[in-house]
Amino acid sequence: MPAKHTLTQHALPSNGQDPHGKIIGQGEFTYLVDAHWGKLDPTKYPVENCHGFAMDAKGRIFMITDNPRNNILVYNQQGELLDAFSSQFPGGHAIKIVKEDQQEFIYVVDSGWVVNRHWDGKSVDKWDSPYNKVIPQSGFVAKMTLDGKLIYTIGHPQTYGVYKPEQPFRPTDIAIAPNGDLYVTDGYGSDFLLHYNKQGQYIHHWGGHDNEDVNDNLHNTHGIEIDLRDKHNPTLMVSSRFEQCLKVFSLTGEFIKKIDTNGAYIGGPVFKGNLFYAPVCWSHVNNHNADNTGFISIFDNNNTVIANLGATAPQYLNGQLQPMQSTEDVFNHVHCLCVDEDNNLYVGQWNAQQSYPMKLIRQ
Repeated sequence: MPAKHTLTQHALPSNGQDPHGKIIGQGEFTYLVDAHWGKLDPTKYPVENCHGFAMDAKGRIFMITDNPRNNILVYNQQGELLDAFSSQFPGGHAIKIVKEDQQEFIYVVDSGWVVNRHWDGKSVDKWDSPYNKVIPQSGFVAKMTLDGKLIYTIGHPQTYGVYKPEQPFRPTDIAIAPNGDLYVTDGYGSDFLLHYNKQGQYIHHWGGHDNEDVNDNLHNTHGIEIDLRDKHNPTLMVSSRFEQCLKVFSLTGEFIKKIDTNGAYIGGPVFKGNLFYAPVCWSHVNNHNADNTGFISIFDNNNTVIANLGATAPQYLNGQLQPMQSTEDVFNHVHCLCVDEDNNLYVGQWNAQQSYPMKLIRQ
């Protein structure tokens, strides 16, 4: 591991912003920004968006991108490229690594949003246009060995009688329970949370938009993870991003509670010890999700926000979280992160001018 206060030296980020060397955060959670950590030669290893991270038992960092030339890039913690492989995930969006018996496996989620070969060269947010930069198709989930050999895929739920053909399936994330069961968020499709066994066989689903109890609804359910902090009662923590909250469910789908993230369009949690970290894609500004206003929130064991990286310090008034908002010119749209053994963070972004991941060095 490099010394905690050193920075790697590479070219400037392609987005023109250079937060390199800034200190961000509050209290005991302050970090030195190494904005050049993951920079590669874009002619050899291009990225469109840095969508997901996973760390294997050796401490290697696997990143999923949606560039069809190299979906998975593997780094060491010093930012050196170790491997690049796969071109089968044009909408690569999330990646998880899980040990089963004595072997590690990769689960990849393809969201179905793919780079358009008919792009007109200018449209980037005309989502219904056939000439937009990205266009939707159906997504899928894949299980692979650590070196990229495909084991199985899970496709559109219409194939096993759960969805109607006209219901979109564009999954965004996956969580794997201790017994091997899989939980998949359909956050860009029909907003259901689908439950499978370890062989990828459907068990049941819940969520969507039209439940009698609004707590059961999910809106842009972008990320998910198993909360194992209570070893006797594991739960699911799920982002309902356009409700600006996280929702907690039992492993069988019963709603337990909501965690307010006022002002933050938040992704799924990343647990480390009793804390969890969450990427925020946008701040809520002038009644909408404002571009280039991402940040990172850190929560304690009581699910209270205790620090924000690149945003206003969290404040609670009469027990209510006050609106949080980006304040630093550090992030565009934070999409994924992972945490190493020294509590440093590795951060990837969506819609950030093809920028590579950065490292936040804990101070």
